[in-house]
Amino acid sequence: MAEIIEITDLSAIALVPYTNTSEAELKKWQGTDCGVFVAESPKVIRTAVEEGFMPISFLCERKYITGQARDILAAFDDVPVYTADSEVLTELTGFRMTQGILCTMKRRPLPTPSEILSGASRIAVLENIMNQTNIGAIFRSAAALGFDAVLLTPSCSDPLYRRSVRVSMGTVFSIPWTYLESSPPDYVKELAGYGFRTAAMALRNDTISIEDEALQSTDKLAVLFGTEGTGLCEETINACDYTIKIPMYHGVDSLNVAAASAVAFWQLRKKN
Repeated sequence: MAEIIEITDLSAIALVPYTNTSEAELKKWQGTDCGVFVAESPKVIRTAVEEGFMPISFLCERKYITGQARDILAAFDDVPVYTADSEVLTELTGFRMTQGILCTMKRRPLPTPSEILSGASRIAVLENIMNQTNIGAIFRSAAALGFDAVLLTPSCSDPLYRRSVRVSMGTVFSIPWTYLESSPPDYVKELAGYGFRTAAMALRNDTISIEDEALQSTDKLAVLFGTEGTGLCEETINACDYTIKIPMYHGVDSLNVAAASAVAFWQLRKKN
């Protein structure tokens, strides 16, 4: 049986990962090689465990201990489980735990870009995207719609941020991803060096349709998405092989980057 620990001190060191949402702090968590992250909900935690991530501790509502999280806690009976009244957990975390359980888990070393690019034919590239919800949604769509991997520029938000992990429904654990070694627009040359044609999603007059046959017939295609509002850097767009956009109706000029990515992944996936 797991060790159930009643929370009496909200400032306890073991609880800090559940209160400190700073990505930088969690990546440097003491006693770990690569830092930690926090997974939320039984489904997401199960997915992480299936992909080989190891729990450090659990923060759990009492009813979940013998309810929806029972199997998870039983599988890791040597991992401490911290619990308290719902009001205490809300005060600790800063939000109401609608999913009932959080888990602090050890990070693993990321693969290198070359390890990912060498075996991929369709990749998504995220440039300077900071919104955690959009990051998670893009990962979920990429995994569901047949893309091989996601690469991020160094200034992107961390895909293992709690909100991103939750929105992705755990696909951040199953689809390969890493950070590019170059910043915009230099990484476009890096992708070309691995044989990828690059397609920038952007609102410009010199675009081709997302339905263009040239995109589908490309053996290796990297589809680039920019940050909310400003989009991709102009220098990045100029360096790409294609600039593409999704046809719009009813006077709508664009989609949210997460919605646009889902359309692009479906249309540009390898059909065979």
